[in-house]
Amino acid sequence: MSQTIKLSTAQTSALVLMRLFVGWHFLYEGVIKLYSPYWTAKGYLLSATYMKSFFQWLAGESMISIVDTMNIAALLLVGVALVIGFKTKLASIIGIGLLLLYYFAHPPFPGYPQGITEGSYWIVNKNLIEAAALMVIFLFPTSTHFGLERLFVKKQVQTSTP
Repeated sequence: MSQTIKLSTAQTSALVLMRLFVGWHFLYEGVIKLYSPYWTAKGYLLSATYMKSFFQWLAGESMISIVDTMNIAALLLVGVALVIGFKTKLASIIGIGLLLLYYFAHPPFPGYPQGITEGSYWIVNKNLIEAAALMVIFLFPTSTHFGLERLFVKKQVQTSTP
């Protein structure tokens, strides 16, 4: 038995605000990396503390330019999609995948060095929290309320049966 939950205007507004904030963060990170001519993920990947061989492979000479380009493209794509409210489910999935890669490169697991962070974390860090926020955005898509997808949603015509 499936139930439809009707969100209040305040709840929907809070979800839209969260989508916009997460989208802005992704977009900002993508733009900064795009316009920083010397930026590369190589140092981050080589300093990975978990799954080292995988991240070192990504940082290799044959892969790093592809990884850098894909990282920037994914950040920009997710950011733009979330901000404008178009294809937010797809953007959420891509964003979750990207954040999980960041998380597993430097996880806040007991016994692993934390590296340079803004604080001390234990299992949960900001990458995991933002991934959880994207899961909420995926489960409660708000772009039909506020976003470009609203233009493509067919209006339900209510008909009465005699």
